[in-house]
Amino acid sequence: MASSGPTSGKKSLNTVTLLFKLPYYTQWGQSLLITGSEPALGSWNVKQGLSLSPVHQDNELIWCGKVSVAAAFTCEYKYYVVDDNKNVLRWEAGENRKLVLPSGVQEGDIIEIRDWWQDASEALFLRSAFKNVVFNATEGVKKESQSASLNKSLDPEDIVVQFVISCPRLESGSTVVVTGSNPQLGRWQAQDGLKLTYVGDSLWKAICVLRKSEFPVKYKYCQISQAGNSSLELGPNREVDIDLSSPKQSRYVVLSDGALRDEPWRGAGVAVPVFSIRSDEDLGVGEFLDLKLLVDWAVNSGFHLVQLLPINDTSVNGMWWDSYPYSSLSVFALHPLYLRVQALSDAIPADVKEEIQQAKKQLDKKDVDYEATLSSKLSIARKIFNLEKDKVLNSSSFKQFLSENEEWLKPYAAFCFLRDFFETSDHSQWGRFSQFSKEKLEKLISEGTLHHDVIHFHYYVQYHLYMQLSDAAAYARKKKVILKGDLPIGVDRNSVDTWVYPTLFRMNTATGAPPDYFDKNGQNWGFPTYNWEEMSKDNYGWWRARLTQMAKYFTAYRIDHILGFFRIWELPDHAATGLLGKFRPSIPLSQEEFLSEGLWDFNRMSRPYIRQEILEEKFGSFWTVIAANFLNEYQKQCYEFKEDCNTEKKIIAKIKTSPEKSLWLEKEDSIRRGLFDLLQNVVLIRDPEDPTKFYPRFNLEDTSSFRDLDEHSKNVLRRLYYDYYFARQENLWRQNALKTLPVLLNSSDMLACGEDLGLIPACVHPVMQELGLIGLRIQRMPSEPNTEFGIPSQYSYMTVCAPSCHDCSTLRAWWEEDEGRRSRFYKTVVGSDEEPPSRCTPEVVHFIVQQHFDAPSMWAIFPLQDLLALKDKYTSRPAPEETINDPTNPRHYWRFRVHVTLESLLDDKDIQATIKGLVTSSGRSFPGKKVEGADESGEKLSKVQLNGKA
Repeated sequence: MASSGPTSGKKSLNTVTLLFKLPYYTQWGQSLLITGSEPALGSWNVKQGLSLSPVHQDNELIWCGKVSVAAAFTCEYKYYVVDDNKNVLRWEAGENRKLVLPSGVQEGDIIEIRDWWQDASEALFLRSAFKNVVFNATEGVKKESQSASLNKSLDPEDIVVQFVISCPRLESGSTVVVTGSNPQLGRWQAQDGLKLTYVGDSLWKAICVLRKSEFPVKYKYCQISQAGNSSLELGPNREVDIDLSSPKQSRYVVLSDGALRDEPWRGAGVAVPVFSIRSDEDLGVGEFLDLKLLVDWAVNSGFHLVQLLPINDTSVNGMWWDSYPYSSLSVFALHPLYLRVQALSDAIPADVKEEIQQAKKQLDKKDVDYEATLSSKLSIARKIFNLEKDKVLNSSSFKQFLSENEEWLKPYAAFCFLRDFFETSDHSQWGRFSQFSKEKLEKLISEGTLHHDVIHFHYYVQYHLYMQLSDAAAYARKKKVILKGDLPIGVDRNSVDTWVYPTLFRMNTATGAPPDYFDKNGQNWGFPTYNWEEMSKDNYGWWRARLTQMAKYFTAYRIDHILGFFRIWELPDHAATGLLGKFRPSIPLSQEEFLSEGLWDFNRMSRPYIRQEILEEKFGSFWTVIAANFLNEYQKQCYEFKEDCNTEKKIIAKIKTSPEKSLWLEKEDSIRRGLFDLLQNVVLIRDPEDPTKFYPRFNLEDTSSFRDLDEHSKNVLRRLYYDYYFARQENLWRQNALKTLPVLLNSSDMLACGEDLGLIPACVHPVMQELGLIGLRIQRMPSEPNTEFGIPSQYSYMTVCAPSCHDCSTLRAWWEEDEGRRSRFYKTVVGSDEEPPSRCTPEVVHFIVQQHFDAPSMWAIFPLQDLLALKDKYTSRPAPEETINDPTNPRHYWRFRVHVTLESLLDDKDIQATIKGLVTSSGRSFPGKKVEGADESGEKLSKVQLNGKA
């Protein structure tokens, strides 16, 4: 970069004045400044940036700032919104702006730079998902110099205007022109307009000399295709004017006009976990190389996106519990489950090939046999490793992989060895290895140890997983299909990450979600919560590394439970359910608040409220047995839990191990639920770290503890409950998200979507909009209050819409499991008073799916099961068997497999044509040549047709 500072030599540099102008509305106490790469703009130090001042111009608020620089000045810069102390409140999205002054500027010239705030939603199209996959229109286009040259000398009446426009969505082979009201711009004839030059980063520029008398100038940008067809941008004419009354007239005007205005781009995709894929080649489970077939099917069906569940290694417990894909053993390592062993070598011996064929037959089951499949793959991989380890480990590609990934790969391999050696992933049980250190790590992985081959085997497996997934990812990009990954909110408490970075986690806590659509008792995922304060010390380096690793394979990702970046539902580690939690961070209710309201009996409100009549009502005549085994009577007819069962986990243990368990063998589940109800019968939760702080129990009005209070206490608690959950935290949570989420978004070039289901604080959607995060809309879980079913036609653009997701039943199962709900849907959404079909017919599926294709949402993404339900042939399997996850069951077995192979789906041209017809008729983009209109398979089914066919 050229600097504005002095250089050697006797002559002083020519200086010019930059006058920045940006229309932007701020709130009271906010202002704008520019920070850039050069000292004149603060050298990226916000505190030393160029402060702007507001000027009212017509109906706009224009922020202006001047700075003197050398005539050869170049820099990168960005606009920031700050408070009175220059603390950053937000900054514009997208790439840094690059300023190159037009050639010919002379001493004393004023260059007026008119910018638009770079909106986050516009900047999405600069992300790799669009820039490198969907569009990539400028590939092969000659990139010209940023500096534009004049081919004439200027006279006093001349004004030099530089047009700059961002065109990330340009069709391949197209060019861009400016056309407008004067001769230099073609008098609105596109073919005679001013042709722009591509300068990189999706930017196009052109320079034009206009006479002062020609202003104001009206203009628009226009795409001209390779075939010569022109397409004028949407919206009103743009206009540029100059202030002729100003004594110091700008000779140069740089118009940074934002993005070319076009129809909102909309695409579609398919969602399926890798483990659910079935192919002719797989070994009991979907594999990374199967994604190439899935991409082919996606392209044939008109999809630009394939969405997966997390693919990280989850081998924590050594059993089927590890099928839970959101409980990572390592956030960097890939899961060996997805390895294709046949692709490990070109020289697999005949006996190993025979073993592979036998395993294929044995594991070709209706569902994934997690334990048998993983065991079989690792066994076969070890045999191939033993045969070719020297060749692979000495190869240049392996050495490069090890060099680029050693920071996480070496601890991961050591962890796997210690896990197997000690027969537990609980690293607190590993003796002197319980505490991680680099010195211990180096000894564990060093040459010459007896277990050195074990360490190298883990390297070997990860290397091949990397190669296979990279192959599939490159194939997807080539086919213009976005591969979308999933970023889990937590990691397993017995993981490589908690071993290596223990200070980043609050190990005495668990993560979950408060009661919601999925579970009335809340969810307890068991992950430790994050120590955000500690993470911030290196600017969230762990998160940045995590996203960088994901970006090697994916061009888009889903942020699991994005609410966790605003606040997390934190539970004590002795909790089994998700009910008795609190938000972190949050502002608790203080003892002083209660005392000022006349409430003082904190033990009464925070201790489980157990009275004899409650026991009799809940357990009937069996209550005396319950009381004798689990409770102490501390005063007449008032009870408390015994020390050995005063938490949920202690209750579970005592029920299973008590010498008296023969008394309740057949009632174990109901007794556990009843005891949990007693334990949860509180209105306040006391902070374990500060006994003067309290949190209102979720849904406290549902408890008998609340119902037995006096009316004054009830009214106070109702008010404080509402304040805690819906008012006092909003600013805190907003600030928390604005510290953490931008780090994620800026640490990779991937497109980010946020799973924003559940209890949504008011601050969430404004922050997501500000940061350009795409939300999620599931029709049966509407975000609008007092609404049973979402209306896809009313969804906002910055959303992904879907009829179902992996955390709920499929469309077919949902339709068929509840007659009353089905009838209400048929009446309110389909618009029919007739009796709906009890079976979810392909016509019903077509109607619902088409609603989502037609929605304004940027993306419509469908679980594969819902798409296959468009054809009777694929609905033979009972609908409930197609459910991927049951969120109410913390020990759910994630094992669903599609009952047809990808090869057979690729042979089925009818269903591919039906889906592609829906894509094209809805106006969504699809890979390949654009087809005008839709064929018969894409014709829309009207309500009358639906009712008639159903």
